[in-house]
Amino acid sequence: MSTTTPDPTRDATTAEPAPAPALPADLQDERLIAEAGVAGAARAFLARLRSGDLGALPVVVGLVIIWVVFQSLNDAFLSPRNLVNLTLQSAAIGTISIGIVLVLLLGEIDLSVGSISGLAAAIVAVGTVERGWPAVVAIVAAILAGTVIGIAYGAIYTRFGVPSFVITLAGLLGFLGLQLKVLGETGSINLPFDSGLVKFAQQTFLPPVVAYVLALLVVAAYAATRLRANARRDAAGLSTTPVGFVAARTAGLALVLIAPIAVLNQDRGVSVMFLVFLALVVVMDFVIRRTGWGRSVMAVGGNVEAARRAGINVRRIYLTVFALCSTFAAVGGIFAAARLAAANQSSGGADTNLNAIAAAVIGGTSLFGGRGSAYAALLGILVIQSISNGLALINLGSPERYMITGAVLLLAVTVDALSRRSRAAHGRA
Repeated sequence: MSTTTPDPTRDATTAEPAPAPALPADLQDERLIAEAGVAGAARAFLARLRSGDLGALPVVVGLVIIWVVFQSLNDAFLSPRNLVNLTLQSAAIGTISIGIVLVLLLGEIDLSVGSISGLAAAIVAVGTVERGWPAVVAIVAAILAGTVIGIAYGAIYTRFGVPSFVITLAGLLGFLGLQLKVLGETGSINLPFDSGLVKFAQQTFLPPVVAYVLALLVVAAYAATRLRANARRDAAGLSTTPVGFVAARTAGLALVLIAPIAVLNQDRGVSVMFLVFLALVVVMDFVIRRTGWGRSVMAVGGNVEAARRAGINVRRIYLTVFALCSTFAAVGGIFAAARLAAANQSSGGADTNLNAIAAAVIGGTSLFGGRGSAYAALLGILVIQSISNGLALINLGSPERYMITGAVLLLAVTVDALSRRSRAAHGRA
């Protein structure tokens, strides 16, 4: 048995130190911003682009191109009246798309959101018109129905391992049949135009002053949050974001909020239903990015086995995400019924599934799981509804709309696949 003796000629103090581990990409970006301010932020942004971390840039650029093209073909496209209509058209399916974003973050899918939204619309219509229920009771019943359906999906998925594609495809057919059963022989029920639900969706807009005040409150809250975060980091001895950079981002947010409000106020103003949709987007984005549950969702979507070994209750994550997806589908169905003042056999049908899923993907949510944001539902639905609205203004019908939407969806998925490959090559996956 041989033993190894230390070499007395080797000076331990002259040994080369081990290289320091590289910082994660997001921490590198924070350090650049802290050291160089706006210039550092620009370098960090360019570095992300070169590595394939495109964020929302492709969809924002695409939306601008769509608006420029349709405005050049018909100058009524960006008129205040048409933009108000665009917001009204976006709220219902956009709300459904928030739920799709959540299941896509897990790398799963829900093909039944259209049928669930139609069932919710039928429950509200039958409950308020035929059964005489108070509107609140009918709305709660419809939302609870969606939640129960989602819990059932999650239980089947986690208990038996049936693919979500198959579970929700069966749900698409089954709940479509239940919707027809609830509607009864007439197959169509009109909601009274003087009902509170219809007035909420069609006629309720924020007064101009209130809209501006809300925008300014959001801007002030954002600035206060960033400055408070800086104070906490400074107290902990960590790098902070330069005040000038915070001011620039705050000014940008103010412009993004106030400019659209100024245009919409030239017509009817900001729809309260669209405002509710925006509030849902903001809340869910906060939940995804800032809570333990949201981080668990991203972890499960990135690598379910690693998440399980890290102690995350994977079963609970799947149950809650499927439940939320179906709940958002029910809320979207209620919005759609209120806007149309009716529930019928076509409620939740046609291209509801297509648009809800396409909006989430076009908005930037990865089909591979683990990457995305609730804002994808907002950006994606604006793209889809802009295409539909613009084609209607230039007198082109459904064939062209389907073909263009399909092409945009394929382009979005291709960009996602290529950027994912690039992120993996640069260590940002």
